[in-house]
Amino acid sequence: MTKRGSMLLTILGCGVVAAVCLAPAGPVRAQAPQTPQAAAGERKPGTYPLGPDSLPQDGVPKGKLDGPLLFRSQVIAGTVRRYWIYVPAQYTGATPANVLVFQDGQRATNPTGSLRVPQVLENLVHKKDIPVTIGIFITPGQRGDEYPENLGTGNPNNRAAEYDSLSDTYARFIVDEMLPEVGKTYNLTKDPAGRAIGGTSSGAICAFTVAWHRPDQFKNVISMIGSYTSIGYRPAQDGQPMVPGGDLYPTLIRKNPIKPIKIFLQDGSADLDNQHGNWFLANQQMLAAFNYANTAADTKKLPGPRYEVKHEWGDGAHSDAHGGSLLPDILRWMWK
Repeated sequence: MTKRGSMLLTILGCGVVAAVCLAPAGPVRAQAPQTPQAAAGERKPGTYPLGPDSLPQDGVPKGKLDGPLLFRSQVIAGTVRRYWIYVPAQYTGATPANVLVFQDGQRATNPTGSLRVPQVLENLVHKKDIPVTIGIFITPGQRGDEYPENLGTGNPNNRAAEYDSLSDTYARFIVDEMLPEVGKTYNLTKDPAGRAIGGTSSGAICAFTVAWHRPDQFKNVISMIGSYTSIGYRPAQDGQPMVPGGDLYPTLIRKNPIKPIKIFLQDGSADLDNQHGNWFLANQQMLAAFNYANTAADTKKLPGPRYEVKHEWGDGAHSDAHGGSLLPDILRWMWK
């Protein structure tokens, strides 16, 4: 055997495929296979350390994180949820503040988690990398009258019904209920270019659905490990029509007029592959659909908006880690 053939055999023989399942209590991290680079002390596949913009910094004025507060929705009746409001120290109320709405607020605000969104806002506003921005972090709804005290960073039981649906229900909840509620206290911009909505996994497709239905309210979307898969699918039965899942979105993007949406897509090659779909392929389908829509509009010389899309593919599993490490740069790109 030649030296080159021996090297190829060695490399191919080291491949390991890891299967992971989504745990309801939070993000899942798959164990990364050992590589020669890892043995040499370089980054292991699937690991994404946080940078300084996600950590407390000396000399940065501390903002205020109010919450958890309770909210009982009329749009999504029979549910109760928690939410938090982050207000940077630089906010005065004299001018409208930008708005970032983030789903799964119980994880987004976790000071030891992968996202640490309030800390990122605090650092970037101080550096004037982004405008003064108020963060609104919302949990999914819990069915009933009480939010369980012992739920921690776990998922309330109405999450899938709210997040994986393609209907406009959650968009109406955000636009008609949550923004007016927070707007009673804080001066929030009404400019969709100054508003962003984001999330991870099913929270990401939920964020995109809000912008899809209401681009007049939200232009910017942050999508991390987005579940553009068939979780929400229900077959036609008992005289009721089929309910589509999120895997329909690439088709909708290709077949509908372009909406004025700016979106950052993040995913990893070791993301989930199960009965609902393949997450990494689904995110690549979303990117391809956006690119096709833009190219078709350009070819036909159609007036109107184009999708603004940026993406980052990594080697992580179904975890918030890669998206969390990218978040400061995502927000800079959103509001550059």
